Amino acid sequence: MPAVTSPSGQARSARVAKLVTDVLSPAVLVAGLLLGVAWHSSPDPAQALKWGLIAAGAASFLPITYIIRGVRRGRWADAHVSVREHRSLPLLVCLLSTAVGAGCLYLAGAPRELLVLIGCMVAALAVAVPVTLLLRWKISLHALVAAGTAIALTVLVSPYFVATWPVAALVGWSRVRLRDHTLAQVLAGAATGVAATGVLLPALL
Repeated sequence: MPAVTSPSGQARSARVAKLVTDVLSPAVLVAGLLLGVAWHSSPDPAQALKWGLIAAGAASFLPITYIIRGVRRGRWADAHVSVREHRSLPLLVCLLSTAVGAGCLYLAGAPRELLVLIGCMVAALAVAVPVTLLLRWKISLHALVAAGTAIALTVLVSPYFVATWPVAALVGWSRVRLRDHTLAQVLAGAATGVAATGVLLPALL
């Protein structure tokens, strides 16, 4: 007979899933990745801080600030913008802000690794936005960013970051466990992230 999960076990797994979803949110992972790659690719700490803050500000800090303000004003339910119909403006703001940040980094002469990385983020968003808005399908941005982050760290920083790949899988599990996404939406998000940083990023480098 298959084992039956007890109510307490289900509640515990839901709490773990919520913690994973919140701690490893796209905003957190994007900021950490960009700051880390800026540090890894810059000639000195001052340059690393400058490039990292520009990149993280455009791709993470500004979009999440916009989203949090929207939550406080009642425009969407939570910081993850769980309702697909509410995702139009946040996604477009994220895409525009990240693209502008990429342009600023290019004009300012940022390190090539950082430029290529944020360019791949723009490419991934260029896939996720129309899928969400035009096809009306809620592709998982958590899975996209988690998979993309794990692959990017492995490609750009060290092969030892292959150890982070199970963490990306954990993020995907959390989204399905919380019923914020289906398994297909998580797999589609992860595939987009892997294509952006595992295929496009090495090609551009």
